[in-house]
Amino acid sequence: MKPSTLSGRLDPLNDYLFLRVMGEKGDEVQLLGFLNAVLGRTGDDRLASVEIIENKTLPAEFLGGKTSVLDVRARLQDGSMVNIEVQLCNEGDFEKRSLFYWSREYNKGIGRGDDYIDLPTVICVNIIDFEFLETENFHTVFHLREGSEPHLVLTGVLEIHFVNMVKWRRLGEKDTANDPLHRWLAYLDKTSPPELIAEVVNMDSAIKMANDRQAYVSADEDAIRIYEMREKARLDWNSSINHARREGIKEGQIKIARNALAKGIAIEVIQDITGLDRQTIERLK
Repeated sequence: MKPSTLSGRLDPLNDYLFLRVMGEKGDEVQLLGFLNAVLGRTGDDRLASVEIIENKTLPAEFLGGKTSVLDVRARLQDGSMVNIEVQLCNEGDFEKRSLFYWSREYNKGIGRGDDYIDLPTVICVNIIDFEFLETENFHTVFHLREGSEPHLVLTGVLEIHFVNMVKWRRLGEKDTANDPLHRWLAYLDKTSPPELIAEVVNMDSAIKMANDRQAYVSADEDAIRIYEMREKARLDWNSSINHARREGIKEGQIKIARNALAKGIAIEVIQDITGLDRQTIERLK
């Protein structure tokens, strides 16, 4: 096994690497530690167990596309479902996308002949690395509440978290000594200095497990190849968006063109639909 390194390490928020470190059988310790930190579970309320639901279908050609979603799915001890997604690029309408994934998981909780009472609580955790929501809070949580009486919750089955790495980095004082979520975000932040990573790894046994697991995955040549594919897809996306902005192209045109390319529509037709030139569409391809 390749030894754990704290400098020159891979980005823990590469979605494929995050899945391999947190979302496979055997990753329960680090996943529990992370979930307790995000959900604020302490003392008697701490989660004691979690069942990881593995994604068995990860073909290389699928992994090469940035639009594919590699989420971590798990079931808590009370039957609640958790879905964790890492999203480092702003592809637009993220709040709607998050609700869509919440509803998809919620709908899976009931089958033909079941009762509505069997529908589970679904908790979505979104780790993002772009500007989102008009607040400086790096961790926001949404529920179904009454408009004029926010203490009145319609139902507890919906819980959506946004953990914003951009706003986390802006935070002046970080309390890694006392706050487990601060420790986890320091570990997951690719810009954290090596001495800080070493500190939180030594301070938190679950983070140490995650660090050891990442080192193990990093020794796998096939895993590194897929990791690099995901990094390239993200960089290509960012490059195409930046080019579009320089050229004064609206992100909506880019999104339409990408969707059309994914459906195999001819470039000439996409030109007519979007008004983009052939070179720009080829770059998106």
